[in-house]
Amino acid sequence: MIDHINTLQTSWYLSPPWGQIISPVAVNLLERVFLRTTRTFGYCCGMQWKHECWIYSIDCGKEILHATQNQIIATGELESITVQKPAFVLGERVILCSHDKGTKQRLILGIALVHNSWFYLVELMSPTLIKTPTISNRFSLVGEKSLVRVNV
Repeated sequence: MIDHINTLQTSWYLSPPWGQIISPVAVNLLERVFLRTTRTFGYCCGMQWKHECWIYSIDCGKEILHATQNQIIATGELESITVQKPAFVLGERVILCSHDKGTKQRLILGIALVHNSWFYLVELMSPTLIKTPTISNRFSLVGEKSLVRVNV
């Protein structure tokens, strides 16, 4: 029985959110965008797959706002900031080094630039059948040093 549970969890973590097709992103990281809701410009400093769509983090200078594809207009221009490009890409298979139980392989489901360092959104645990108030978020942003690329 335990082997079946481990197999199910492995499949869960490695199927693009969860058997569905992930749509392509509307803007690139560091691309300048216009936010329709606030009528301001900013640049994309992160994105994550959430609620069956991409949620983009837009750095507007004084604050970071979150928007969907319908709330932004891409300009095609990249912001010129001095950070290295991300080590991993969306959908890439990685091993989560610090995770101590169950399968360690995960998919990158988001990328965010935080204080000039890239962080990657991975799913820490599969959903439970019983809702528990102690587990509020199954996802976490982890640093590059906590991940290892899987050669498929």
